[in-house]
Amino acid sequence: MTAIESVMDESIRNMSAGFVTKAAQEKQHYTQQVDFAQLKSEVQLVEKNDISLMKAENDRLAADLEKLKARLREEITRTQAGVRLDLNLEKGRIRDETSVQELKLREVETRIESEMAGLRTAIETAKQNTLQYLVTVATGCAALLMAYLRFRY
Repeated sequence: MTAIESVMDESIRNMSAGFVTKAAQEKQHYTQQVDFAQLKSEVQLVEKNDISLMKAENDRLAADLEKLKARLREEITRTQAGVRLDLNLEKGRIRDETSVQELKLREVETRIESEMAGLRTAIETAKQNTLQYLVTVATGCAALLMAYLRFRY
């Protein structure tokens, strides 16, 4: 039995060597709690830093966005002013062109009216000359007819 006892004692010693005492376990538990608390505080600190960095970045982006909006408004206003100016210049050019066209139209109308008046005068002159020749021819024919009739009878 001594061999069994010695094997059992050695087995118990081997097993007890792997066991931890309650004090060592409590010390390990306390160390883990302290480590966990430190880790938790570090995580919270990192989280706070990250939040403050993100907030600062967000504020910077918001400020940049406002600057871009202001620049866009200025560009839109400048572009609208340019378009208005171009439209006004185009309206003025069209008015000038219309005035020139109206002046040319009046000149053409005046020239047409003067040519028509010249044609009317020419037609009246031709009528008068025709009538004069007709009266002259008729009078000559009548004189010849009278002379013929006079000599004949």
